[in-house]
Amino acid sequence: MKVSLIIPTLNAEKEIGRLLEALYNQTVLLDEIIVIDSQSDDDTERICRLYEKVRFITIERGDFDHGRTRDYAFRQSAGDFVLFLTQDAIPVDEYYVEQILKPFCDESVALASGRQIAKSDAGCIEKWVRLFNYPVTDNIRTIQDIPALGIKTFFASNVCSVYRRSAYLQIGGFEYPILTDEDLQIAARFIYGGYKVAYCAEAKVFHSHNFSLKQHFRRNFDIAVFMRMHSHLFRDAHAAKEGVRMVEYVFIRLVKDKHFLQALYFCCECGVKFSAHQLGSHYRKLSRQIILNCSANKNFWKRSE
Repeated sequence: MKVSLIIPTLNAEKEIGRLLEALYNQTVLLDEIIVIDSQSDDDTERICRLYEKVRFITIERGDFDHGRTRDYAFRQSAGDFVLFLTQDAIPVDEYYVEQILKPFCDESVALASGRQIAKSDAGCIEKWVRLFNYPVTDNIRTIQDIPALGIKTFFASNVCSVYRRSAYLQIGGFEYPILTDEDLQIAARFIYGGYKVAYCAEAKVFHSHNFSLKQHFRRNFDIAVFMRMHSHLFRDAHAAKEGVRMVEYVFIRLVKDKHFLQALYFCCECGVKFSAHQLGSHYRKLSRQIILNCSANKNFWKRSE
């Protein structure tokens, strides 16, 4: 069994050395590590070339696409199982690769993703959101789970994930060009194709963001547009109920911990996300300039001109 790992990078000098060191110390040794870099102008390449197993591939920065770039790197790899990590996701321990491969004992599992634990510098809102989205118990989902779980049936994240090569190639790989959430989209295609998608809570990485309200708005605008573009996949998978559950969970935890100002800020954050989602859901009625102003992925829209 061969295992490959792919890391898309852009100006990753602050994280990439620590990440590669963690990968070199895993209990399951990787056969290859592919770094696919979007013309970093810092020391990313120099650091990567210090590691023997790392194959460094450069693409034009303007050519980056969430689906196309990952698909290109995947097809350069040789692994029976192909892992993806983002440059800012650091395995918690040396058992990460070993743990995330465990669900593949079931031959029908096509994709697994791991648990994201908020970094030490994350705010209390982000910590509770991560804990809600990435619980401490494993699960494996099939098409039969859609009525009960809705959109959560297709939950996956390429922050820390692994794909069975044969299943990936069988369904044709990542879609591209794609605005965002290439992981959610391919998970849905796996599910509808008769495969299973797994979540492995013991495969843990440190990963979180401290987004501004503007960043939240743009991210959620793109997610709403993405969902509208792929409504044929998600029409039977309710999302609103899961969103309400998350809001209730985080708000209650903040109040219980007496983070009252953070609870108030969280209400503002939720309002921003809701507004972005409503606007993105009606993107076809918006001018191109408004879309460009609202989206975090301007390259996608420029390429679609």
